[in-house]
Amino acid sequence: MTDKIVVLMTCKNAKEGERIARHLLNKHLIACANLVPQVRSLYHWEGKIADEKECWMILKSTRELMPALRIEVEKEHSYSLPELIALPIIDGSPNYLNWIGECLASAT
Repeated sequence: MTDKIVVLMTCKNAKEGERIARHLLNKHLIACANLVPQVRSLYHWEGKIADEKECWMILKSTRELMPALRIEVEKEHSYSLPELIALPIIDGSPNYLNWIGECLASAT
């Protein structure tokens, strides 16, 4: 098990996703953000089933930075309840995992 995580998040569109990603990158809370500009999300919301087009974001960070990342996302996100799910990176390319750590070193 590593201290690295993949964080999954959705937002209303790619423009918002890019804005949030740049904000998190500038604060060194993520090393990388992948934006999938148009996914279809079906979910329960306010007693109904919603069917929306959203932008899906895949963020790379560390467990230590997750609390600060959550605070920043909640401040910057347009949703009242943004999806923010962290999954552990159990193993991976040592060079890539080291790169994530180097990118985030100034945040810790």
